[in-house]
Amino acid sequence: MDQDRDGRTELSTHDDPSRVSQARVEAAEALRRLGNALVGHHVEDDYLREMAKTADAMLTEVIAGERRARPIDDMKRYVWGIAPGEGDRVNHFPDCIVSGAANPMGLGMSIWRDGDEAVARVRLGHAFEGAPGRAHGGVVASIFDDVMGIVLTINATPAFTARLTVSYLAPVPVGVELEFRARQTWREGRKLFIAADATHEGSVIAEAEGLFIALPPERFGLPPAPEEVRAEAGETPARGPDTSL
Repeated sequence: MDQDRDGRTELSTHDDPSRVSQARVEAAEALRRLGNALVGHHVEDDYLREMAKTADAMLTEVIAGERRARPIDDMKRYVWGIAPGEGDRVNHFPDCIVSGAANPMGLGMSIWRDGDEAVARVRLGHAFEGAPGRAHGGVVASIFDDVMGIVLTINATPAFTARLTVSYLAPVPVGVELEFRARQTWREGRKLFIAADATHEGSVIAEAEGLFIALPPERFGLPPAPEEVRAEAGETPARGPDTSL
């Protein structure tokens, strides 16, 4: 593993503890398309019964394989140890229910870095409806939480969500492109405040504010935070013995 000029660990693809094959991603994408299509279209019962039989037969084959293990500490090191560059696509891990490309129940969302902001674009399918033609509010909240989490990755700051507040300003439509943007607004000790908004065709349709609690990077085997960040968080930098007379 290499480090960038700020001491952040850069993981190559073979270092990624949660790396998955392209075939797994393609299978997940196909299943997502099928799920959204099934919710959004009328299908004859006879065909649905055949689908159920085929799915059960495939399930038998899938669960016969070796069980996958996803070490949580390794995954956290990967999330907060990478150094996303400008425009780089980012996700928490391939199986993430929100941004993971390899999760067949996920959203099929793309996230990248734009300066100090995390930006996501997503086209929600019918499987994520609440009211007809509108996205379920919980799905919108989960997108906000995920995009805010990528801001932590950009800032190389391990933290967990303590509070998330969403303001729904207009119905959030499905089947069209939506954009979510998040950025850190300020820090107060270990408390990180992140704001975000969702837009459709340039109009803001939802806003969110999140409170995150920072954790020591060393807990995940990462380099310590820079001294100025530790001071801002209210931590006392380690000092050597006083040798003055």
